[in-house]
Amino acid sequence: MHFLPTERVALFIDGANLYSTSRNLGFDVDYRNLLEFFRRKAHVIRAYYYSAVLDTEEYSPLKYNGYTLVTKPAKEFTDATGRRRVKGNMDIELAIDMLELADKIDHAVLFSGDSDFRRLVEAVQRRGVRVSVVSSIRTTPPMVADELRRQADQFLELADIAPEFTRRQIEPRPPRVSTRVTPAEPYADPQDGT
Repeated sequence: MHFLPTERVALFIDGANLYSTSRNLGFDVDYRNLLEFFRRKAHVIRAYYYSAVLDTEEYSPLKYNGYTLVTKPAKEFTDATGRRRVKGNMDIELAIDMLELADKIDHAVLFSGDSDFRRLVEAVQRRGVRVSVVSSIRTTPPMVADELRRQADQFLELADIAPEFTRRQIEPRPPRVSTRVTPAEPYADPQDGT
């Protein structure tokens, strides 16, 4: 992992993506230790955490641990199987903040594996900013898109650096088994074959 002590660094954490990746790897992130880990490597000037939240969620300890919390209301809906789902995408907010901060930093650290960020990384690199992407290729399937990993100046495997800031080990999620429902049966339950 290559960081210079004098580099001005900003962290951009796609909260939903980091949560999914860490759960798939079998650990919880201690965000205070995560920030301290990067502060030991370089001069962290900002740490952003992006998350869509439900109206019922108010308190976040991240506000008090050195992070700028960027949120917007999540949308709740019921999917075709009757399960309650929450949807909220923070990609635009993250992209705007990274582009606006690009002339004030030397190095951006993006915690996400989303391929949609490849063009953002490229645009920030054209402004002279180095970009590290933190995600995982050790999950099944990998949590980072190949094109994003290749665009980054540096890829950091989350599993390798996680011992520096994990809170507790949890049981890793088993790999997802795809149960495809045919369009003719959109409301069929793939578990019981109806």
